[in-house]
Amino acid sequence: MTDATPDSMKILAGALPFLKRYDDQIVVVKYGGHAMGEEETALRFGRDIALLEQVGVNPVVVHGGGPQINAMLKRLNVQSTFVQGLRVTDEAMLDVVEMVLAGPVNKQVAEAITRAGAMAVGISGKDGGLVRARKVTRTVRDPGSNLEQVLDLGFVGEPDSIDTKVLKLMIGADIVPVVAPVGVGHDGQTYNINADTVAGAIAGALGAERLLVLTDVAGVKGPDGAFIPEMTVARVKQGISEGWINAGMIPKVETCIYAIERGVKGAVILDGRVPHAVLRELFTDSGAGTLIKP
Repeated sequence: MTDATPDSMKILAGALPFLKRYDDQIVVVKYGGHAMGEEETALRFGRDIALLEQVGVNPVVVHGGGPQINAMLKRLNVQSTFVQGLRVTDEAMLDVVEMVLAGPVNKQVAEAITRAGAMAVGISGKDGGLVRARKVTRTVRDPGSNLEQVLDLGFVGEPDSIDTKVLKLMIGADIVPVVAPVGVGHDGQTYNINADTVAGAIAGALGAERLLVLTDVAGVKGPDGAFIPEMTVARVKQGISEGWINAGMIPKVETCIYAIERGVKGAVILDGRVPHAVLRELFTDSGAGTLIKP
């Protein structure tokens, strides 16, 4: 049994109705680079994921690693540029991205879960043909001419299809999959993919009960700046069109909508720095973030 903390045991003490709801269900957890934080935060996350597996939930972890990539690029004196939240990725940068995501970050997350008592194995989206990717393009409007321009982001991709075979084999063997967001095109080209997007695509392909998007904010805020505990897809789309859902929150909520439209029962954006955020969201009435529902 995992080395559960008193706080996590207190949460589980009142969790019986929720345990029945999630018994043998798949929960996809997107573990953000900013939510990884310090070592103790990572170990606490590992204990919580191990605990999920041990009480009958089937967790699948998809992790990011933006801060870790930034640190490596700084060490190598390589500058990053971003377009609409996506890192422009040339061939040299792609090597660094894959090295960091599929290497130390992936293995550290898997090791933290395994150390806590569950068996976790790190893979990338390239393994077993898990994530088949296609190239992403973005358009921007030139303020001078008002004409749209197509931007080449390099080797930035998005999921074209998900082959869940390797994930289902791992889940069936009581192994927690830990997925690095790297995919491969039909031509064999490797692509850097936004981790939120990969998590949403995997959750949809697996028909997950929940998608949890861990980040470094409490959830979605309304036009008055107040935290919103629950939203419909229609309300989210209204927030985007009216501009009070903006910047980095847009790809997160769009990922949630994508997953829900493919059968995921609900998607939650929550602060991964809060102790036991995953357990609080799944196993308490109050939850821990913004729940987006159909």
